[in-house]
Amino acid sequence: MQTALAIPLALIAAYLLGSVPFAMISSKVFGLADPRTYGSGNPGATNVLRSGNKKAALFTLLGDALKGWLAVFLAQQAGFSDLAVGLIALAVFAGHLFPVFLKFKGGKGVATAAGVLLALDPLLGLAVLGTWIFVAFAFRYSSLAAVLAATLAPVFQVMMHGANGQTLIVGVLSLALIGKHWQNLQRLMAGQESKIGSKKK
Repeated sequence: MQTALAIPLALIAAYLLGSVPFAMISSKVFGLADPRTYGSGNPGATNVLRSGNKKAALFTLLGDALKGWLAVFLAQQAGFSDLAVGLIALAVFAGHLFPVFLKFKGGKGVATAAGVLLALDPLLGLAVLGTWIFVAFAFRYSSLAAVLAATLAPVFQVMMHGANGQTLIVGVLSLALIGKHWQNLQRLMAGQESKIGSKKK
């Protein structure tokens, strides 16, 4: 039986889990420079890839996705309501965007959002992930892939399940992702955005 403190504690735990900076951890493990000091300055997998170390980038990608998936999965297994699970999903995502361990300056949330969606609804997660992969491989812009995938996520959600409580959660995730990529969109329109795999500067 869940106590009155169960949900607040779960939200705090999810936020702290989301705050774990896998870009920083992988950079230390593989002997790389702080990812905030080169490229876009973003502590995320795409920027770590600019170091030229694909293993470090993959470690970052999987770690960021896993923490999103794990927070939601554990909440589901604990028997929390759909609303509580949705709030926990937002908490782990917020932890990645605004991590307490990095003075609230985190990544852009693509991998963590993917992990969250895969746990909330595997089919929805795969549809959104597939969109990102297709756009990323076709155009080689991670930011463009992220924005298009985020834009289509609520559409996929409504197409699959209609408008429900989960639609609001997916919508908030999508808006946050698009907001975090606003400067990338400006660089894209100016022809100044770096492509996936470009070396650090």
